[in-house]
Amino acid sequence: MAAQFGRRLRKGAATTAVAAVAVAALSASQAPGVNDHGRQTAADATPSPDASASDGSATGNSPYYTDLPPLNSPSPSPSTGPGPATGTSEAGIPATVLDAYKKAEAALRDAKPGCNLPWQLLAAIGRVESGQARGGRVDAEGTTISPILGPQLDGNGFALIKDTDNGAHDGNSTYDQAVGPMQFIPSTWAWAGRDANGDGKKDPNNIYDAALAAGHYLCRNNWDLSDQNDLDRAILSYNNSREYLNLVMRWLEYYRKGTHEIPDGTGTLPDNRSDDGAGASPSPSTPSTPGTPAGGGPKPKPKPTPRPEKPGGGGTTPPKPPTTPPDSPGTPPSTSPTPTDTVHHLEDAGTAKLTAMAGDAFTKRISTRAETKAGKAVGKVRIRFTIIGDTDTTFTGGESVATVATNSSGVAVAPALQAGEKTGDVTVRATVVGRMVAGLDYTATVTERAADALARTGDAALTCTPGGEFANQVEVKATYKGAVADGVAATATLIKSADDPAANDKGPYFKDADGKAVRTLTGLKTDAKGLLKLPKLYADDTTGTFLLRIDTEGEATLTVELTVAAAETSSPSPSPSPSA
Repeated sequence: MAAQFGRRLRKGAATTAVAAVAVAALSASQAPGVNDHGRQTAADATPSPDASASDGSATGNSPYYTDLPPLNSPSPSPSTGPGPATGTSEAGIPATVLDAYKKAEAALRDAKPGCNLPWQLLAAIGRVESGQARGGRVDAEGTTISPILGPQLDGNGFALIKDTDNGAHDGNSTYDQAVGPMQFIPSTWAWAGRDANGDGKKDPNNIYDAALAAGHYLCRNNWDLSDQNDLDRAILSYNNSREYLNLVMRWLEYYRKGTHEIPDGTGTLPDNRSDDGAGASPSPSTPSTPGTPAGGGPKPKPKPTPRPEKPGGGGTTPPKPPTTPPDSPGTPPSTSPTPTDTVHHLEDAGTAKLTAMAGDAFTKRISTRAETKAGKAVGKVRIRFTIIGDTDTTFTGGESVATVATNSSGVAVAPALQAGEKTGDVTVRATVVGRMVAGLDYTATVTERAADALARTGDAALTCTPGGEFANQVEVKATYKGAVADGVAATATLIKSADDPAANDKGPYFKDADGKAVRTLTGLKTDAKGLLKLPKLYADDTTGTFLLRIDTEGEATLTVELTVAAAETSSPSPSPSPSA
């Protein structure tokens, strides 16, 4: 990605120099420790090691709006103007867009409470990526009135990401483009997409779906966004640029100071973006000067020539196609093959047998190596690990997809798997992001929860008189390798003898829901502390010593002795002898 950012920097060098002078005074008084004036530097172009080890970026490192928040504190008072807001009303967020952010925060509070996602972070990213869905130009269901597309990622000043969705989301069957108010590229949306509004579709153009997807994306990898280091990693994983991180942080702090709801379609529209493209793209049905805000308002200085559509800039105007059609002979956008282009196949890199009990973490992890046709390792290639099929097993953090870059040895190690409650084999498929090579499948097996030891929690004798009930209930504790064995299935049976495990037909018994005698109980499970307390036991008229056997998954067995005996009768006291 460093090469892309370098090209982008050179492309806009002249414009950047002029813009830097204009915003220098404004930037100097912004958040401390940030000196890039909202523009990218060569140092910023170098990807963060933390970010490059994760998913690359949600947006494919597409361009974004670089407008800075106002110097003055946001005003909490509602806006009453009919047109786009200006000045301190930058703090105003269109009603539907704001509602989507807050609903996403609430959903993540339940799904991943340890993430501590603030809705203001979604608002900051939404502002930088799409100007809050182009000032809130959404319908009643939250879907953008016109598609919001970034430029095609053809390697010409941007990342090279060939089509991954056959144009389903971006209308481009040659290259991918960032889509929707949160600017997801199709390959990321394929696994990160969510249906937040319950319409049965995962639509990147719907602000509710996109905001929830962005929340889950930022909350993966067990990141805690109340920790600054994790917050930085999450933002960099969205768009891998230090400038982007600083800009999002500025808007985050701005929104934290106060914001308010404004009518849909009346939000302010940004003027500048990181590739020095035009401002908000006009609707194709009404040609106008690039940068004209929707709904009226001051008109920025027109550009001499149209530029590619701004990421999140709205409108359905497609980016300018390359001079040479992609399918025709000619010079390709990039003559130097990327590491991804050289991958011929994937090989297992010594993954051990993957087995875990339900509810436990797998102790072994999947390792995959990317290789050329000659068997040479390929580093800096993104490998996507996807859990396939109907299972509740996930990667640590609750996601079913994880993307990891290969190291210098060509090896990518997937995050640890967390077994769910569904038992059986789980398939994890490794594929190369951005290249059509055969995937590599791994099998992970989830077994039933088990115990290897059972013990009574008390030592009181279990006795009863014929036709009565036992005063003490049987309680046992299950463990596995010395640890509490919770949720372990168990069966309790009153057996005939130590040599005959068949259910007895006389002696002590349990009662079913109808009060009838039963001598076998199934479907029992230990609780969170590994404890299992059996129902009350009763005795018929048969006296003697009887056995209760408790079996658990994992072959732990305990036999308990029960005694049914008639009550002892006390002997009468001898009569005193008559006195002589």
